[in-house]
Amino acid sequence: MAVDYTVIVVYLAGMLAMGWWGMRRARSKSDFLVAGRRLGPVMYSGTMAAIVLGGASTIGGVGLGYRYGLSGAWMVFTIGLGLLALSVFFSARIARLKVYTVSEMLDLRYGGRAGVISGVVMWAYTLMLAVTSTIAYATIFDVLFDLNRTVAIVLGGSIVVAYSTLGGMWSITLTDMVQFVVKTIGVLLLLLPIAVVKAGGFGEMRAKLPTGYFDPLGIGGETIFTYVLIYTFGMLIGQDIWQRVFTAGSDRTAKWGGTVAGTYCLLYALAGAVIGTAAKVLYPDLGSPDDAFATIVKDELPIGVRGLVLAAALAAVMSTSSGALIACATVANNDIWSKLRGAVRRDGAPEQHDEVRGNRAFILVMGVAVIGTAIALNNVVEALTVAYNLLVGGLLVPILGGLLWKRGTAQGALAAVAVGGLAVVGLMAGYGILANEPVYYGLLASLAAYVAVSLATPATDAAVLSAWRERLAGHGAPELASEPVAAHQ
Repeated sequence: MAVDYTVIVVYLAGMLAMGWWGMRRARSKSDFLVAGRRLGPVMYSGTMAAIVLGGASTIGGVGLGYRYGLSGAWMVFTIGLGLLALSVFFSARIARLKVYTVSEMLDLRYGGRAGVISGVVMWAYTLMLAVTSTIAYATIFDVLFDLNRTVAIVLGGSIVVAYSTLGGMWSITLTDMVQFVVKTIGVLLLLLPIAVVKAGGFGEMRAKLPTGYFDPLGIGGETIFTYVLIYTFGMLIGQDIWQRVFTAGSDRTAKWGGTVAGTYCLLYALAGAVIGTAAKVLYPDLGSPDDAFATIVKDELPIGVRGLVLAAALAAVMSTSSGALIACATVANNDIWSKLRGAVRRDGAPEQHDEVRGNRAFILVMGVAVIGTAIALNNVVEALTVAYNLLVGGLLVPILGGLLWKRGTAQGALAAVAVGGLAVVGLMAGYGILANEPVYYGLLASLAAYVAVSLATPATDAAVLSAWRERLAGHGAPELASEPVAAHQ
């Protein structure tokens, strides 16, 4: 394992070096939070693919392939569909808004009265996303170094917190680009063909497994529908995804770069399912489907290649974790803390402070909170399900409604968040946290409240809508005059 250890240690040291380099570039709030809004298509595509394809997509995607066969691709496939929909239909408009958070978009659209509540919901979602990604370090470091759970979480989490705190989005963008390359080589170009060959090829796989393993809909229509509601729609509204859209150097980059990343996700989904199917042939009696990835890597790959593929898994987890961490810190600082601080200031005078230092401090604080929560938490699947249900049930309707329906009002948006959120919580208490019904009915309740209250209240002020349309068109954004024009590849 010495060669494998060397590969991993060099990779981790490289992540920290990227963080140090990114620190030298992060000179303004825009640099630190959204990489100066000037990423070109190559870097944008790579980093967007890296953020959405995390440990769940890699280790979990292989596990679903082990359990269901090719239809196990649907979870990651719906993530790709969501990214494609976001890129084609919404990303250009989102990028032109020149905001930092989803809640800022809601404030801009509805006149400044919807952001704090939505910020709290979004903060809870990004926090739990970061926590579950951080816990995944325990699995990978256990395979690598036989570390106990707490030490593994602290080690992996500290590395992510370090490079994220140093350089913000610039560091995360650079590390994600490396992680994208490592994942592509490790999973698509090495693990996929080796796993198929070791299993005897597709003919042998078909001969040894039930026919249901090769049914595209074998996982079940209801499960696929739930994946679409949670993951496809979640891609449309998550702060971690929007914050990457904000980094695009142009509308064209946001649209076509995201389309490339979404297409890559579809290929990654199929690869994970095929690897899992091959693992079922090789190891038909694993204790847990999620053990399939680590088992096939440990037992079937040659020295050095094994280290690279494990680095790919680590890359998948770290990219999601760092993206969720900066999103969590951005929401906590910009949508919650700054508004609470502003509410208690009586003189109304502007407060002078170093915005980069302030956001850096929030990443550090949130990072420590994420590591502590990850150590304390046991059932992360339930925690993440709660977060996703709240996100989709509470925020999907007011966000998409604001983008698509001019009659939507601030009162309607607040009602949608409150009714949808409370419905999801109440239904999870009744049906169970992992049930499908809470997100189904919560989303319908949110939509009904949004439409009914919006129609029953006065239309949004014409001046607010005018300012909104100006920003959607790319005019009137405060950073437009000062942002560098050049796009970096």
